[in-house]
Amino acid sequence: MVGVLTDTTASIPQPLVNELDIEVVSYRIHKGLDTLLDMVEVQPDPFAKFLETTDMLPTTSNPSIGDYLAGLKRLAERTCDIVALTMTSKGSGAYQSCRAAVEILRERMPSVQAEVVDTLKVAMSQGWAVIEAARSALAGANLTGVVNRAIDVAHRSTMVMTADTLRYLYMGGRIGQAQHLVGSLLSIKPLIGVEEGAIVALGAARTRAKAYARMVEIACQQVGAGARVKAAFTHVAALDQVERLRALTLSQLNCIEELTTQLSPALAVHAGPGTVGMSLFASGAA
Repeated sequence: MVGVLTDTTASIPQPLVNELDIEVVSYRIHKGLDTLLDMVEVQPDPFAKFLETTDMLPTTSNPSIGDYLAGLKRLAERTCDIVALTMTSKGSGAYQSCRAAVEILRERMPSVQAEVVDTLKVAMSQGWAVIEAARSALAGANLTGVVNRAIDVAHRSTMVMTADTLRYLYMGGRIGQAQHLVGSLLSIKPLIGVEEGAIVALGAARTRAKAYARMVEIACQQVGAGARVKAAFTHVAALDQVERLRALTLSQLNCIEELTTQLSPALAVHAGPGTVGMSLFASGAA
């Protein structure tokens, strides 16, 4: 049997994590003198309220080699082989830490085969790759089959999000190739995506309604006409707004599976309260 491991930035709803027996390793959030485990010692709603008032943005760090090794060992105790999926290596050191942990695991537990996949994605674009890999494993796929499924879904997934401001991405140093939008922080709703592992600007809109319409348009262009899609709607303390995006998306795309989830605090610190987004991939022709 193949087990699947990932980290909290995948933002997979906990019931699905439990159902698919996914091992999840926490990012760390550094808040003043405190270091908190993402989704363990800090939760989305109270953290979003904190972000609305703070003048000093917390910092984040990826799981350490030791964190990954502990998670790999836990998973190895209940499976034969392991596939570990990380967020994009162009936005975090998670991939490198996880690979180092796997090398140690191979030395200490040579009977366990383990592979690491750099999804080159984040949030539920990473999450969908994890979910589909875990489903493949539960269906009996071998290590190679699970790895291939993860890579395929990650490659085909699309993420687009909007926020009230780019302030949090800018303050956190994660603005990437969307740097040129900073000058319009207060007058636009930026549209942000991930391409080849890096944050990129996909455009901008003057209102949320126009931003959501453009997001759906981008999604339709990416998945193709008539595609059957699996979609995840993500937000940071903006459930009412993400429902608007969800309704518009479901009216224009053939969603065979959809879910709504909050971004983990480790991502919320960079996106900020009010962020709304979606991650989806084509799951076959209609």
